[in-house]
Amino acid sequence: MTATSLPSFRTEPGRHPEPGLRTRLRRPDGGPVRVLVVDDEASLSELLSLALRYEGWEVRSAEDGSGALRAAREFRPDAVVLDVMLPDVDGLSLLQRLRREHVDVPVLFLTARDSVEDRIAGLTAGGDDYVTKPFSLEEVVARLRGLIRRSGAALARDESLLVVGDLTLDEDSHEVTRGGEGIHLTATEFELLRYLMRNPRRVLSKAQILDRVWNYDFGGQANVVELYISYLRRKIDAGRTPMIHTRRGAGYLIKPGE
Repeated sequence: MTATSLPSFRTEPGRHPEPGLRTRLRRPDGGPVRVLVVDDEASLSELLSLALRYEGWEVRSAEDGSGALRAAREFRPDAVVLDVMLPDVDGLSLLQRLRREHVDVPVLFLTARDSVEDRIAGLTAGGDDYVTKPFSLEEVVARLRGLIRRSGAALARDESLLVVGDLTLDEDSHEVTRGGEGIHLTATEFELLRYLMRNPRRVLSKAQILDRVWNYDFGGQANVVELYISYLRRKIDAGRTPMIHTRRGAGYLIKPGE
């Protein structure tokens, strides 16, 4: 699929902002920002979702109002991209229903209507910003970053710093701390922890970990992953709320201690 197949959408195929040119937005718990995209144009929704995932954000999409309400309850988004025209309800009415349950979530309206009256109606209904079609991916991402930062839903993180809960890993200095207390790791332990922290709340299989951390398949020695996970647990989780978890038959994940 290419952007040229979408006459109402403007972008440059293959062009994305370089991730190293700006700081990464993360939730206060260190997890990725969550954005709900509500639009009944599947191709447009897919392109938007790809652009937002490129930012490192989690994205959920819905094509109508009822689906949006269900997704908002389950996903608890930090921001919503909302098309004004939906098949079952108009976006302004949907926004009012969203606000009853998610009072402070910032909402960016998408619409083909660009009159002053339409803009005023959207903002008066509680929308936080307004983008008219055709628009660029870069504009939508930039507007969302501004909304999310102003709402306090996410914080700017230094690109070299990975944070999950009270666990911090500096990719430049190779320093690791939890709750402000320094933790010494071997080179392999550091690489394993870095991979886990780059994918918070995501289950990573033994095969994925072997490929990323050891760069090749150990064949019958996949238990090396179990061994190093146990090393990390002794250093990261000992005497604290566990952050490294096993999903039997699936793999391992890291998430803030609860």
